Order: sequence, then C-alpha cells, then structure tokens
Amino acid sequence: MKKKLLSIVFLGCFFIVLSQEEEKEKPKDGWSTAGNISFLFNQSAFNAEWLGGGTSNIAGNLAISYDFNYRKGNLTWDNKILADYGLAKGQDQEFTRKTNDRLEFNSLLGKQIKASNWYYSFFVNFRTQFAPGYTFGEDVDGNETRTEITHILSPAYIQAGPGMLWKKSDNFKVNIAPATARIIVVDKDFTSIPGYVDGDYFGVDANKTTRFEFGAALNGYAKFELMKNVSMENILNLYANYLEDPQNVDIDYTANVVMTINKYLSTNLTFQAIYDDNAIGAFQIREVFGLGINYGF
Repeated sequence: MKKKLLSIVFLGCFFIVLSQEEEKEKPKDGWSTAGNISFLFNQSAFNAEWLGGGTSNIAGNLAISYDFNYRKGNLTWDNKILADYGLAKGQDQEFTRKTNDRLEFNSLLGKQIKASNWYYSFFVNFRTQFAPGYTFGEDVDGNETRTEITHILSPAYIQAGPGMLWKKSDNFKVNIAPATARIIVVDKDFTSIPGYVDGDYFGVDANKTTRFEFGAALNGYAKFELMKNVSMENILNLYANYLEDPQNVDIDYTANVVMTINKYLSTNLTFQAIYDDNAIGAFQIREVFGLGINYGF
C-alpha cells in the first residue's frame, strides 16, 4: 500500500510539473549540446568540549551531466550522460563511505507524427556504478568491518524498446515503451557463494550472471523554473516486468533543485527514491544538500 501511495504521489507531482511548461520556439536543425559539472561540499566539526553531541565529518559529491541532442526535420535524437560520485568520512569511522555512485546513459530516437507533439520512438538506457559498495559491521573485537556487495557492472541494467514519445521541448517529454527488454548483469562471484538462493541478488539465479526481463517502461523528464534563480529537474523511470510479478512496478524518481547564487556558486538539493523488489523490498531514499560549485559548458 505504501509503495502504491508513493507511486501515485510521484506521478501526480511529475505531471503537475509538466502542465507548467510554456510553449517555446521550435528548435533549429542540427546538434545542440549542454553540460554541467558541480561539486557539493559538506563539513561539520566539533571540539572535545562540545556538550551537545556530534561527530566531525566531511563529505563531497561530484556530479557531471552532459546532453547532446540532434534534430533534422521530423527526426530527433536525444542523448544524456549522468555521472555522480560522493564520499563521506566520519571522525570515528575507519572506512570512507559512499554517499552516491551512478553512471547512466540515455538515448532516445524519435520520428515526429505529422505536426504534433507525438513521435514514434526507440530508447536505450544503460545504468551501473563506478566503485564497490559495502555493508559495514563490527568484528568480535569491536573493529569496523566491511563486506563488498556491489561493484562496477554488478549490477548493470540495460533497457531498450520501441514506444511512443510525447515531446514539447528538450526540457519536457514523456516516453511510453510497452515492449521493453531489460537485462540485469551481475558478477558470478555474488551468485555462486554456498547457500545462495535463486533471485537473492538482484533477481539473478544461482551461478548465473544475467537476468532477462520483458515489460513496459515509462520515462519522463521535466525541468522548469520554480522562481527566479531556482530551477527544478525531475526524472521519473517506471518499469513493470510482464514475466514475473508485473504489479511490482520498479520506480526511480530523482528531483534536483538548484538555487543559483552566482555564475559558479549554488545551493543544491537532490532527492532520489528507488523501489526495486529484486534488490530490496522497500524504498531506497537518498538526499543530498549542500553548497555547490558549478561550471556549465
């Protein structure tokens, strides 16, 4: 019930955002590119006499986004690369911990239907991470331990399929793909351990490295201005697997709010919610807030 309610909230917020987009001039033919690099920094420090409690810590998050889009007549081809990586270190922690880790590529090809906002489409999505992920604990002597549970290409998600695209502008589009193939790739080392149960690691069976799914995907993107110098970017990805539990819709929603101070400084807020019952039967929530150093290109 909680998952369904949050799904409705995400969809409702997303389509309310879509209704705010204003009509813009038709873009010109040819390539258009835009990119941004941002670095978020957070730091807290307490001296030994501080009675309120607290642990000194330092954290940083580097994010890169790059769009390269092409248009010619009634043909559009939109491409986006997203790369995020963040680390945090607490004063009493032996190991540095990740706060964010994502590498993603999206490509969307569309052919316009007459003079409308609708397109025949085909999309490709690839998603993985840069570095190993760990669970943390303690040994019998109280020393901090860590166990590797993920790394680059484990998992990796590859999705592709035909569909219908509704596109008003580069900042305002929704793609519906009812016949989407998805492959989940993992390292066999994680599925061949003694006692492994089929499906425990991102849905992949024992001694296997891939899982094939076939289902429906919805991908939406909306970027708009909340007020002067405050912009909000919304990215919504939904997927339902026809072959197993189609009612368990995978959800990946990200909201990025940027409050511009000047050309290079901003305050950034990122919120992300993921639901994937093959990974864990609960919502994964991530929130990052801090002062950002930005460079657009």
